[in-house]
Amino acid sequence: MSDLFALLRHSLAGLRVLLAATLLCGLLYPLVVTGVAQAAFGWRADGSLVTEAGAHTNDPAEAVGSALIGQGTESEGLFHPRPSAAGDGWDTLSTYGSNLGPEDPDLVKAIQERQREIAAREGVPVDQVPADAVTTSASGIDPDISPAYAALQVSRVAHANGLSEQAVTALVAEHTDGRTLGFLGAPRVNVLELNIAVRTQRVE
Repeated sequence: MSDLFALLRHSLAGLRVLLAATLLCGLLYPLVVTGVAQAAFGWRADGSLVTEAGAHTNDPAEAVGSALIGQGTESEGLFHPRPSAAGDGWDTLSTYGSNLGPEDPDLVKAIQERQREIAAREGVPVDQVPADAVTTSASGIDPDISPAYAALQVSRVAHANGLSEQAVTALVAEHTDGRTLGFLGAPRVNVLELNIAVRTQRVE
């Protein structure tokens, strides 16, 4: 009988620990983190949503996209993002890269085809096409491109929208972010925000 009581006592102690841990880690901690995030970084905590006018919003109904998620486009009047291997392209439910090695024949062939396609579209030699223009990111939905790839597209975008190349170059400069904390990563241009800026200035 004493063994039974000891077993019950240990079981109740374990149950109390389980309940306490569930309340602490499963309820209290998420509420605190969510509250701090909403108070300090409300726009980012809600998905970094952007409106057609380029304003930040927390309302999905007003948003045309997220500054954190790349979108595909074939429009001549817009900047193009990096290629995507996520699902059929820029699929947020299937985010991944190609997982092909650097010497994989399929990858080499895909890169060469993209180089020729982009060089023809932008009117430049193949060797001027930046690496990020022809390679997919690890997520497949990278929202940013390099300043070099943005600069390569300036002439086409300017012509398609009735803008001067100087004006579009200035927009690229305005939407170029430096290295994170000054030393992490590389300078980058957010494609969605840049395209919104182009649309607000284009000549109809």
